[in-house]
Order: sequence, then structure tokens, then C-alpha cells
Amino acid sequence: MPEKRESRWYFGGLASSGAACCTHPLDLLKVHLQTQQKLKMRMTGMAIRVVQTDGFLALYNGLSASLCRQMTYSLTRFAIYDTIRDWQAKGKHEPLPFYKKVLLGSLGGFAGGLVGTPADMVNVRMQNDMKLPLNQRRNYSHALDGLIRVAREEGLKKLFSGASMASTRGALVTVGQLSCYDQAKQLVLSTGFFSDNIATYFLSSFIAGGCATVLCHPLDVLKTRLMNSKGEYEGLLHCAKETAKLGPLAFYKGIFPAGIRLVPHTVLTFIFLEELRKYFGVRVNV
Repeated sequence: MPEKRESRWYFGGLASSGAACCTHPLDLLKVHLQTQQKLKMRMTGMAIRVVQTDGFLALYNGLSASLCRQMTYSLTRFAIYDTIRDWQAKGKHEPLPFYKKVLLGSLGGFAGGLVGTPADMVNVRMQNDMKLPLNQRRNYSHALDGLIRVAREEGLKKLFSGASMASTRGALVTVGQLSCYDQAKQLVLSTGFFSDNIATYFLSSFIAGGCATVLCHPLDVLKTRLMNSKGEYEGLLHCAKETAKLGPLAFYKGIFPAGIRLVPHTVLTFIFLEELRKYFGVRVNV
């Protein structure tokens, strides 16, 4: 009988971590742009300023927190999505309908967003720390130090500040990435011009990255502002109201670097994931 391989439950976390190592500087610049109260700099200017002020390695500030986030947030959402999808499709010769993929993506992304909120908050703070005056910097040594200090100094509840926003955003980005990737890959293969190879993975993940960027960016802006706040926002609605005062385009501030970061991150994640599945996945007879 022909043989295929399915992803192991932790492959999504490993693949996302590998992608994060490549795209972290873009993620850092995105956070810097989103936390500006007024549009002062664009991506290139911000990158030059960071390097001139703190050196090239400053572009990797918060990398440990980013990896911690991927091994909580992404591992959880991929594990839920892939496990339930493969279980639902077992014994069937047709792929799941798109609406079921969307439901699975929403479920996995919501759970992943909740689990990954503490690491996500520390990640945002570490990336944005260099913009603060010296006497206001938090100076976390690494992700674990940040998590411990937040719990000790601000309480365990603070670790989940913005959890509802992060979970909602997680659901949207997972629909954009995982659900749209599966559907795009299915459509690309059905044309007959592509086979199960890296060209298919690239094209499908590029489409998925674009979908995810458009879906989640407004929430991403609000999430970043809430997590980086020092009590100036009373909640999500108040944050949205204050952001709206800057104009409707404020919700899409930094979408260019966000897209530049999210699309390559999505492409790299799925290429790494597919290669892990191909060489180390669970053998399944079909």
C-alpha cells in the first residue's frame, strides 16, 4: 500500500521557532512602529535608528521570548489543528470542507493565543524596551526572567493582560495561516501543474500569509498597545477608542512591516513543517 507521513503534534512549534529566528528583526520593527503615538518613522528609518542607537544585535532583542512564545502559542494551535484534522480525515478519501478547517483554525488559534499570552507580553516588552528612557526600562535578561519578574512585581494576573485580544487575534491568524494554507495547497495541487514539493509549499504559504496579515492586523495593533501599556488604557474598548483618535489608518499602522514579517514567517514555517513531516513524520498507510 502507498505510504504517507503525518506531522507529529510538536512539529508546528519547532517549525515556527525556526521561522522566528529568521524573521525576528522584522517583528521587532513592527512592534516599534505600532507603539508610536504619532507617525514619526517608517520601517527603514526605524531599522537605521535601532542599529545606530544600540547596535546590530539590538534587532534580536527579545528573541528568547519570541522562541518561548512560538513553543507555547504556535505549538498549541498547530497541535490542536493538525491532530483533530488528521483524526477527522482518517479513513476518508476527501479532504475536510473549508468551513471545518476554519472552525478548527479558530479553536486552535484561540487556545494557542491564551496559552501564549504571557510569553507574548514579555516579547513585546523586551522588543520595545530600548525606546524607553533609561530609568523606565524593564531590562529583562531573558524570557524566563521576564515571566518571573512580572509575576512577582505585578502579579500573576498581569501575565494574561490582553489575553482576550491575543486569543481573538490567534484565532484569526490561525484561520489565515493554517486553514487557508490547507485550502490553498489543495487548490494548487488540483490544478495538475504542481506536485507535493517546495514550489507548492511556497505558493500556498505565500497566499496564507497574505490572508493572515489582512485578517489580524487591526487586532495586532490593539494587542501590542495593551500589552505595552502602563495603565493608560482601561480595557480593549478604551484602547480602540484612543487608537481611533489617531485616524482609521492607525489600525493598520505598521501593516507593511507586519506583512513583510508575517508572509515570510508563514512561508518559512510551512516549508520547515512540510520538511519535518516528510522526513520525520508518523508513517500512515493509505
